[in-house]
Amino acid sequence: MPPKIRGMTPISISPKRAIRRFTLMISGEDAIDELEGRNEPRQGLPHERFLLGEQIPLAPVLLLGQSDQAVDPEAVIACLQPVHLHATRDHLILMGQNQIDLTASESAQLLKVALPFIEEDFHSPILFQDKHYWFINAGPFSSLSSYSVDQAHGRNIDWWMPRDSQEEGVAKQWRKLQNEIQMLWHIDPINAEREQRGLPSINSIWISGIGKLNDVRTPEVLRQSKQLIGQHPLLAGLAKYLNLSYSAHFEGQDLAGAFAWLDQPHLAWPQLSTALLDKQLDEVLILDFPKGKIRERVFTIKDLHKNTWMFWKKAEPLTWKEIAQA
Repeated sequence: MPPKIRGMTPISISPKRAIRRFTLMISGEDAIDELEGRNEPRQGLPHERFLLGEQIPLAPVLLLGQSDQAVDPEAVIACLQPVHLHATRDHLILMGQNQIDLTASESAQLLKVALPFIEEDFHSPILFQDKHYWFINAGPFSSLSSYSVDQAHGRNIDWWMPRDSQEEGVAKQWRKLQNEIQMLWHIDPINAEREQRGLPSINSIWISGIGKLNDVRTPEVLRQSKQLIGQHPLLAGLAKYLNLSYSAHFEGQDLAGAFAWLDQPHLAWPQLSTALLDKQLDEVLILDFPKGKIRERVFTIKDLHKNTWMFWKKAEPLTWKEIAQA
């Protein structure tokens, strides 16, 4: 029996008790047709827009999740990240932060070198720092249109560099600061040591996620959840923002009412299908983004086996590969 798709099949809910649902979100990619014929890429990956709303204020939510300090809901926050730009024959490609093996001490040293230039141009001190993320009041860069490392990595950065949105010249001001920091880091001993170890140099800085907490627009399915599960730091911030419990790992917790965004969702499917068979769950809601658009599919115990016209053969269980490729 095929899974139910929201908007097509009415779902009856028993009035006696709330339905026990587990929600699993799968990361989305930019839709190709959205990139064609545009002067600039659409800001935000589909799942970023789904979780945060069209303004995609990543930085303040990430800050909220990684620090214990209070975040002014009206403060416009920017996220800065040390990155590696890989040179090809005719352009530069941004590498993802999971590819650069940056240590906390290296990150702190690189920030120390760049800090006077950053604070001078932003007119503000750094609010918080960890290994991969540095946060600061956006100040004169508040109007920049920017793209997250998750969205831009592996791509030609010419297309993904920050752009002016309201005020002309802000992107140029950012590129000037970026170039100054690149020159400082080029001669820093940290990079000489990394190159000796065969690691990519940290040769640039990236800005993204500019926005404020009051711009966050979370979906109803998130607000109705009891717990958020997943390793992406954005979930930790959203859990705190919505006053929900949070776990970085999918392991043995009460599944009913949970919302998960997992690095390897296929590893969770055996436990989820078992929970349906054992009637610990009534349904699993899977959210994904084919062609950049949100899709909701509901799987119940009746959907765990593939349909077959050969009634004499035992029905085969539905695999995660078949779910993901549908």
